[in-house]
Amino acid sequence: MLYRLVHCALKVVHLQTIFNHVCVYIGGTWCVCKKGGNDKVLQMAIDWACGNGADCTQTHQGGKCYNPNTVIDHCNYAVNSYFQAKGQAPGSCDFNGAAMVTTSDPS
Repeated sequence: MLYRLVHCALKVVHLQTIFNHVCVYIGGTWCVCKKGGNDKVLQMAIDWACGNGADCTQTHQGGKCYNPNTVIDHCNYAVNSYFQAKGQAPGSCDFNGAAMVTTSDPS
């Protein structure tokens, strides 16, 4: 089991647990991709997030969060990584309308 603390600008601490190739977030606010979104639009969100501060290495083949290998799952990981890296700043979870903030645990 690997634990990583992510300290946010709002002094909120999120605990990410990577266990048995499943990524689980324990905390209060997440950024997720909208269900039913076009895969091309979701892929654009992934590419932007991963190129602008998100740590997407775990979603690459062989990474602990590679599976499930779906666009929506990789999108959720990428946009949330970006959102947390930016301290949950307003506007950091939009991705041209492809994502939204939630307080419901997406795992």
